[in-house]
Amino acid sequence: MTDLFDFKAKPSNYGVMGNPIRHSKSPEIHGMFAAQCNIQMHYDRIQVDTGGFDQAVSHFNAHGGAGLNVTVPYKVEAWKMCKSEHNTISKRADLAEAVNTLKFQQNGSIYGENTDGAGLVNDLENNIGLKLADLLILIIGAGGAVRGIIGPIIDRAPACITIANRTVSRASTLINRYTDPIEKSPATRLQACALTDIPDQPYDLIINGTAASLEGKLPGISPACLSPDSTVYDMMYSPQPTVFMSWALSCGVNHAHDGLGMLVEQAAESFFIWHEQRPQTAPVIQAMRKI
Repeated sequence: MTDLFDFKAKPSNYGVMGNPIRHSKSPEIHGMFAAQCNIQMHYDRIQVDTGGFDQAVSHFNAHGGAGLNVTVPYKVEAWKMCKSEHNTISKRADLAEAVNTLKFQQNGSIYGENTDGAGLVNDLENNIGLKLADLLILIIGAGGAVRGIIGPIIDRAPACITIANRTVSRASTLINRYTDPIEKSPATRLQACALTDIPDQPYDLIINGTAASLEGKLPGISPACLSPDSTVYDMMYSPQPTVFMSWALSCGVNHAHDGLGMLVEQAAESFFIWHEQRPQTAPVIQAMRKI
């Protein structure tokens, strides 16, 4: 029997949707955030079959859901959902054409955001200590993982961002979203090229936005892009250095990092959107290294 005098707040329901989803670390991360902030919440992994994303979100919302994270392969579908007339979307998520965070509003609408770029920038600047202003940045890949990071990186005013991809047209299309004078920082030059046409010069920051590391492969760039002072960042994460990190270190790079910090930082941005509390990320990153 329910205690009539039990005034504890009922936990809110949150989750992450994707396919596959068993590997997701989000429940553990948000559980640590909730414990820090003394918030009662349930957070589950939700496997969504192909073609069933809209129905899954509607079902979750109807059964008391308060918010969702969205991962591969549904970020574009989430963006399309938030573009409907009854919902709203942030400017950066709309530019990225990808949404990874949904918040269910009191009026029944859904708000969509993309926290990937903010998570990456926070990890680079706050945890790693690399300020992005005036840097020469090389981003490898132009797929879904890269979509959300371009805008927030531009906001930090690097000198130049080069996006290198096997298909140049895809990299060019991505860059063209940010070349409107209103959207583009005047301090940043944007350029696209093929992987085989990357200018032979050292870059201050090289970001691997491909999934090659998950397959034990390298994206195929020249060591000429590296110097001992370069920072190499693989958006994938692993208990051991990724193949890309190991390659860079073997080429004499002194600073190589995986994407675990980004994962935790983007989750913290989602947590803030839902709860208006900003958790401490450093102890969570440290704890996740041990899991």
